[in-house]
Order: sequence, then C-alpha cells, then structure tokens
Amino acid sequence: MSALAGLGPLLRLAWRRDRVLVPISVLAITGSAVSGAQATLALYPTSASMGEAVRAVVTNPAALALYGPVADPTSPDAFAVYKMGTLGGVFLVLLGYALVRRHTRSEEDLGRLELLGAGVVGRRAPLAAAVILATAAVLVTCLLTLAGYVSIGMGVAGSAASVAGWAAAALAFVGVTAVTAQVSSTARGCAGLTLGALGASYLLRAVVDGNPASPQWLIWLSPLGWAEQAQAFAVNRTWVALLGVAALAAGLPSAGLVLERRDLGAGLIATRTGAADASPRLSSALGLAWRQGRAGLVGWAVGFAVMGVVVGGLLQSATEMLSDPGIADMLAKMGGGTGSLIGVYLSTEFGFAAVVAAAFGVTVTLRLRSQEAEGYAEQLLATRTTRLRYLASHTLVALLGVPILLGVMALGIRLADSSGLTGGVGALLGAALARVPAAWVCVGIAATAFAVAKHAAAAIAWGALSVFLLLGEFGALLGLPDSVITLSPFAHSPRLPLESFRALPVVFLVAVSTALFVLAAVQWRRRDVG
Repeated sequence: MSALAGLGPLLRLAWRRDRVLVPISVLAITGSAVSGAQATLALYPTSASMGEAVRAVVTNPAALALYGPVADPTSPDAFAVYKMGTLGGVFLVLLGYALVRRHTRSEEDLGRLELLGAGVVGRRAPLAAAVILATAAVLVTCLLTLAGYVSIGMGVAGSAASVAGWAAAALAFVGVTAVTAQVSSTARGCAGLTLGALGASYLLRAVVDGNPASPQWLIWLSPLGWAEQAQAFAVNRTWVALLGVAALAAGLPSAGLVLERRDLGAGLIATRTGAADASPRLSSALGLAWRQGRAGLVGWAVGFAVMGVVVGGLLQSATEMLSDPGIADMLAKMGGGTGSLIGVYLSTEFGFAAVVAAAFGVTVTLRLRSQEAEGYAEQLLATRTTRLRYLASHTLVALLGVPILLGVMALGIRLADSSGLTGGVGALLGAALARVPAAWVCVGIAATAFAVAKHAAAAIAWGALSVFLLLGEFGALLGLPDSVITLSPFAHSPRLPLESFRALPVVFLVAVSTALFVLAAVQWRRRDVG
C-alpha cells in the first residue's frame, strides 16, 4: 500500500470539517488588509500629502520594532501596506499552523488517526492532506488580497511583492508545524514549539529593526523578516516567496522521516510525568479550569504589557501624526468622536485591544468544546461536578481574564509615558476597563454557541468576533450606516478618555452578556454530552 493511499478522501474530509472556518479566516485577513489599505490611501493619495508627521512615526524605534520599516516612506502604496505587511503575515502563519495541527497531532491525540490507519490509509496521507489544505488556504488568501489591492488602484508589482512576503512566512511555518506535530507527543506540545518558533522569529525581526546598529543580515534568519524584505512598492522582491516554498519543501521530508520512525501517539519529545498527588486546588472544576488556563493568561498578559509599552512609547510620535487633519479625522471616526489628540489616540488603541482581549475570552471558552470532544468533560461530569459548575468554570476564567489583560495594557502605557501625557493610572485603568463589557458579549456568544451548536461553536464564535471587529472599528471608515455599525458591541463601549463615562451602554452590554450566559446554561443542561 502506498504511503499516500487515501489522500483524496482525507483531503475532502478535512475541507468538509473546515468549510466554514477557512473561508471566514481567509475573508477576514483579506478584508482587513484591503480595507486598511483603502482607508490609508484615502488619507494619502499622493506623496506630497504624506507630510513629515507620517515620516516621524515610521522612524520611531517602537514602531520599527512592532511593524518594521516602510519600504519607501515617500510612497502612499508602501505606507498603505505598512502595518499589514507584518501583522498579515502573522495572521496567515497562525491560520496555516492551526490547520496542520488540527488535522495531524490533534486527530492523533483523539485516537481518530488510529482508526483511519486501520483502513486503506497510508501512513503519510493525513499529514499530506493537512499540508495541502493549509497551503491552499495560504495561497488563496494571498491571491484574493492581491486582487483586492489591485482593485483599489495599487500597483500590480508592489501588490504581488506584498503578498509574496506573506506567502514566504506562512509556507515556512506550515513546514515547521508539520515537523513539530511529529516531534511533540501532544497537541499542546506542538502548539508550544510552533508558537515559540513564531515568537522567536518575531523577536529577532523586532530587535534588528528596532536597533539600526544590529547586523542587518540577521533579518534573513527570520521568516517574518522575509515578508519585510519583500520591499513592497520599492524593490518588489517577489522571489522571497521561493524561500517559503524551500522551507516547506525541507520541512516535509523531515516530518515524514520522523513520522516513519515513531510510534503512533508518541513523539521524539516524551510527555512529562505528572505529580503523584494532585494539588487540593484541583478538587473543583474552577481550580482545574484555572490550572489549564493560567499559562495562557500569563502569555497573553506579557503580550498586552508589550502592547502597552509600545503604545506609550509612540505617544510623542502620535502627537505629531495627529497634527495631520486627515489622520485625526480617521482616528476620530474609529475612536468615536473628537477631542484631545491623546484622547483620540488612546481611545482607538483601547478599542483594538478590547477585540484582542475578547479573542482571549473566546479561546478559553471554546476549551469547553475541545474537552467535550476529547471525552474529558464526560469524565468530569461523572463526579459531583454539575453541568452548571463545569460551564461556569471556564467562562469565569475567560471573564476575569479580559479585565486583567486590559488593565495590564493600561499599566504598560503609563509605564512607558515618561512625559505624563496620559494622566494618572486611575484614568488609564478606567479607560481600559470601560471596554470590558463589550468583550464579555463575545465570550457569551462563544458559550452559547458551545451549548446550542457544539459542532459549529468555533466558527460561530470567531465569525461573530470578526464581524464585530469590522463593524465596530472600521464601519465608520467604510461608510456603513449607523444601524449596521451598532450591531457590534464594541460600538457601544464608552470611549474613555475621549468622552465622559456613560453608565447606560455598560449596563446594556452587561445585560446582553448575562442573557447569553443564561441561555447557554439552559441549553447546556438540555443537550447530550459528547
């Protein structure tokens, strides 16, 4: 029997399982990139309109570390793809990683690959199907984004170079994930190795870009650096995509070699033996949920702290940038009004941070579904743990994590603000915490989706968050009517410190999230487990 026997049916099965998740993810990445570029070009249609304020921002060390340099500071097209050049690459890397991990190591952990292997299925067919699906998702996203850029009047060569940088980074990490899925013994171990490699790649690029004295050749050691070195709308190195193809081509034989030499369910890195006796804190469902989520919360908190430091470090440059009436008007629409320059800037940044914090809450809440699929929920519910306590355990960790993350960001901003432009710590914490109820609504949707439509829970939760992001943060820029924009909970959050606090929207959002949790509890008690 061929090592790739059954590849066709497995590929169709993988697509059927992800037929909602993949299109939503592809359209979200494409839509964010194209709409962001279109909004930037509306502000800066010509080189003369860019002004010194924009150049001051893109030469700021904090901005260089976060996003990298602009390929051509005089080109409106180059500035239009500035942020998404790096962030789009990261999002596409995460999509490719999630697909490969989901259809390889996660399936192996659940025992499904063992069942498939008992049929007419070759040993390498599941890995090949996962890689093909992930590669197709990456390439379709790049092609759609290329078409979107060209449709809004951007140059074809520069647009191609921009998406070639994305493809280089994403294909490289598809190969990395294929290897880590074989090396690790669990899906969690695969996530740790792959995301650790992604973090190291981003850190290397940030250090080199943030310190011009660093050897610039080091940037070529980072796949995310390849996306930057595409130099879109300047040099236009579309050939960097071949680096990603080469990395993928090198990773697949390595993954296949490990796959042929390891036992099914095992890996080169053995699972660490747990303690002989469990901690008393694990005697409750809440204690167990906290134990499972605390490492992730710490990692997210570090990211929010870095985000806060970067936002605070950009305050001086932001003041110069907001002296441009076009940018001030754009951020006023995204921030929800007009006022002091610093208020507009902070309101906009806290709005984006609230969406990211909501993503953390959704991730934690959807662990309910993954544990049910793996059979752990049934074992836990066989004890004295009730269904409501089980549901409340993970949702409580998600709900508490949102204000913690936003509070950490606020403290990071205050720490980096040496000039005192942001005011006191209390004002920043209030501005951050005012965004919490909107994120709680997203957590409530995830919990309700788990209870009502368990098989589509992830697609519903992430799809809703993507739509809310588009409506709440970009709706005004896209010219959408207010009746549509207000469908997003983020559009109702008080825009502190830009405006005074209003209790009614907060009460409304808390009431909506509470109603969602009540609905989730009722439906969870009614449906079968498993």
